[in-house]
Amino acid sequence: MAHYNQKPHILAVETSGRFGSVAIASSEHLIAEIVFQKPLQHSAEIFPSINKLLEGCKKKPKDIQHIYISTGPGSFTGLRIAVTLAKSMHLANQTKIVAVNTLDVIAQNANDSPDDRIAVILDAKRGQFFVAVYTRTDGSSAVNPWQRTSPDSLMTSSEFIQLHCNSAKPIRLLGEGLVYYKNKFETPGIHILDERYWYPRSFHVHRLGWELSQKGRFADPVSLSPHYLRKPDTKV
Repeated sequence: MAHYNQKPHILAVETSGRFGSVAIASSEHLIAEIVFQKPLQHSAEIFPSINKLLEGCKKKPKDIQHIYISTGPGSFTGLRIAVTLAKSMHLANQTKIVAVNTLDVIAQNANDSPDDRIAVILDAKRGQFFVAVYTRTDGSSAVNPWQRTSPDSLMTSSEFIQLHCNSAKPIRLLGEGLVYYKNKFETPGIHILDERYWYPRSFHVHRLGWELSQKGRFADPVSLSPHYLRKPDTKV
């Protein structure tokens, strides 16, 4: 396994959902995380939060060698904030970028649960949901115990139930798509995890980003873009 910059200082950014957060780390070791005080206030809180993290570690922006960001699917505005920040840091200081899938980030919330089969659900509007299904496997890395059994998909709650509901092998759900639509998924064979499991966090962006960085899987800053699954709604 190739290693790149053994002990980089890392900024991890999660702005894909309602509650944003940023974290700072040294290689695989998390130093601190700040969760934004208000939902959907990413643009107002991200830079003061980053400055607070840097000041606490006595670091400057130029001291950050890697930035790991959650690139979606998720909030169109929030994802653009993270991508723009990462590109700006690369232009200013040649900061290396790692892009992490938001559904994978949320799945990490279930690491300590006893569940063997989970699905992450995000609201995609128009009656649809972004969905990814995972199973726990002994062969997974210590960082990420979940193996995908489906790609990122767009579907209705009825389609999800038809495809993945199995009363003999229940599936556990988590993710922000349950905030307003939990009742759409309440059926035998589906168990919904407590709300504390639903929201993505920057410290999990760091965990997954670090693993990808050790495999040399850095994003191309020129082609880097949010992962929407479909184009955002536009108004003329």
